[in-house]
Amino acid sequence: MTALLVFHFVICAFLVFVILLQPGKSDGGGIGFGSSSQSIFGSRGAGNFLTKVTSFCALTFLLTSFILTRARMREYTTSVISGSEPAAEATSTPAPKPVESAKPTPDGAGKK
Repeated sequence: MTALLVFHFVICAFLVFVILLQPGKSDGGGIGFGSSSQSIFGSRGAGNFLTKVTSFCALTFLLTSFILTRARMREYTTSVISGSEPAAEATSTPAPKPVESAKPTPDGAGKK
């Protein structure tokens, strides 16, 4: 479980890096690449390569998020309100208390 969590954090950081690396619509290049990004990523440019990497990272991030969530749900299966009484019993009127009699006890001391 810990290895999957570390992998999830690495994918998250790499996904942020890849998204920030992509060129904008108005720019010619990404962060730090300038106009030379065409020669680094091939003749088609960085757009196609980075789009595929971003899609792969996003899919991996979603899958690890789902797996980690399901694992955590199975780990904690108890309910927070399992110890309380049901709602139908809580809203019903309580039974009347028995009336204490004012008769003296056998030792002669009466109840107050």
